[in-house]
Amino acid sequence: MTIPRRSRRGAGVFAAAAVAGLAGGIVFASPAAAHTPTWAVTCTEVTLNLTAYSASAENEVTVSIEGGDELLPTTKFGREYRTQTPLKLPPHDKELTVSLVVKAGDSDRYSFKGTKTSPVCDENLPPSEEPSSPAPSTEPPATEPPATETPEPSATPSETASEAAPAPAEPSTGEGDLAETGSSSATPVIGGAAVAVLLAGAGILWSVRKRRATQH
Repeated sequence: MTIPRRSRRGAGVFAAAAVAGLAGGIVFASPAAAHTPTWAVTCTEVTLNLTAYSASAENEVTVSIEGGDELLPTTKFGREYRTQTPLKLPPHDKELTVSLVVKAGDSDRYSFKGTKTSPVCDENLPPSEEPSSPAPSTEPPATEPPATETPEPSATPSETASEAAPAPAEPSTGEGDLAETGSSSATPVIGGAAVAVLLAGAGILWSVRKRRATQH
């Protein structure tokens, strides 16, 4: 089976167009993947990693602090540029704006200009306005000396001896002791009362017997 010439020509034209389109896509895609300015900013330093630039052109890079000094003066490089040692930022108690400028030697459309903010490091923060509590003292609290009282004058030895010594007992007489052991003035009264009690008992006994005799 033979293929007509027109069909061969159409297939050839289509293949050529496909190849050309693929080649054109590769050509236009390669610049997009090239010229890659990668950089990072911390509170203390800046690092650069510029790759895929034209080795045949003269490229330039500059890093500076807005309103301040240049961290990296304008430096020429070829295909790539990397910071072997990070660029040190000065100590700061407020945020800094860091600017990066890259000029591509092959075309201005590949040049780059951007900014990043450097935060404040913790050690650069100002001290807190709130008063900090004082550290506990390790010294023992001071004690006041005890108040000394003036002792009252003590009694003289002669007065103390006179107060402590008991008074001498009066000598007893033999007459007083004999009077206490003998008869007293109350003895006749007690004897009379005993006689009265006996008489009363005898009278009661007599009246009882008389009443019994009368009943019988």
